[in-house]
Amino acid sequence: MLDKKSFAQIRKSFEIFEEKREETIQNSRGIIQLSKKIIYDIHRNDLKSASIGIKKIKLSLKKISTQKYDTGIDSVAQQEYVEAIVFYEFVKNEKIPTHTQLKVSAHNYLMGLCDLTGELGRHCVNQAIKRDYKEVFRTKDLVDEIYGEFLKFNLRNSDLRKKSDAIKWNLKKIEDLVYSIKTKSTNYQ
Repeated sequence: MLDKKSFAQIRKSFEIFEEKREETIQNSRGIIQLSKKIIYDIHRNDLKSASIGIKKIKLSLKKISTQKYDTGIDSVAQQEYVEAIVFYEFVKNEKIPTHTQLKVSAHNYLMGLCDLTGELGRHCVNQAIKRDYKEVFRTKDLVDEIYGEFLKFNLRNSDLRKKSDAIKWNLKKIEDLVYSIKTKSTNYQ
């Protein structure tokens, strides 16, 4: 009664799907891990190592971008990718690439920017320790600008709205640091 050949074809397509899905998951995990290393390298001011990571991560992103197996982790990987690349470009080249330049969805780009503001806060602290106050102020201005753009969205109760709440708190921490620098430093009074 059952067409056994049809079931065999279905099983084969399921096997192929699972194989490709697993490949997407593995590539996504690699991107997440590499993103964290790039960010760590930037915080340590090892831009040479970060640059090597950037080349690798761009190749890895191409792999998951061509695979159409939505696993959830591929979105997380793209967000981490955005965070790492934008942080690198800001620190090294004083540029902020767009989502189209990064070849990611607008949603994943915005989610990555939300996370980026936390790293920018950390960057401010590291630069304040080095007494590079100009960099602290420049970074504060960027976080302020990101926050201003997010205020223009009507995000309602989405995952993006929840994540974007962190921008306000990261900005406040940076503003507190700037206030402290300006009130305690004889160079900036």
